[in-house]
Amino acid sequence: MRIIGYARVSTDDQNLDMQQMAIEKYAEDKNLELIMYIEKISSRNDERAELQNAFKAAAAGDLFVVFKLDRLARSTKELYQLTDELKKKNVDFVSINDAFDTSTPTGRAMFGMLAVFAEFERDIIQQRTKAGLEAARKRGRIGGRPSVDEKTKRHIITLFKAGESAVDIAKEFNIARSTVYKILNSSK
Repeated sequence: MRIIGYARVSTDDQNLDMQQMAIEKYAEDKNLELIMYIEKISSRNDERAELQNAFKAAAAGDLFVVFKLDRLARSTKELYQLTDELKKKNVDFVSINDAFDTSTPTGRAMFGMLAVFAEFERDIIQQRTKAGLEAARKRGRIGGRPSVDEKTKRHIITLFKAGESAVDIAKEFNIARSTVYKILNSSK
C-alpha cells in the first residue's frame, strides 16, 4: 500500500507548499511510501499530464490523496468520474481538507451521495438546456447554424476550383472549413 499524492495550482505564481506538506504529513502519519505528482495548470485544461501519470501509477490497495477536492476536479460530475475510475482500480480516495476518505464506511457513503449529486447536476443541466431550446423554438429560432443557400454553394465550388483554399473560402463566407468540404463533397 502506497500513497499517490496529487497537488495542483492554476498558475505559476501560486505556491504548492501547503498542499505538498499536508500530503507528506498524511503519508508520514500513515507510515506509508509517498509518490507525489505536482503540476501548475488550470483544472479547465483536460490535458493535466501529472494527473494522468498519477492515475496510471495508482494500483490496487493504494490511497490517492489530495489536499482539497477542488485541486482534483472542477465539478461534482468530474469528481465523481475521477473517483469512480479510482474505485474501479481498487484505489481508495482521500481529500485531507474535506475529510473525505473512501476507505471508511462514512467515506463510501459520501461517495454514494456524490454519485447522486453528480446525476442531479447532470439532470439539472439537461433540463435547463431543454427549456432554453424550447423557449428559443417558441421565439421562432430552431438552433444550429443557418444553412448555406444554393447560390453561395455554387460560388464556393467555383472559388475552390479556381484555386482558393478551403480555409480562405471559410473565412470569406464566415463558415466552418468543414462546411466548405461538405459543400464540395456534395457537389461530386
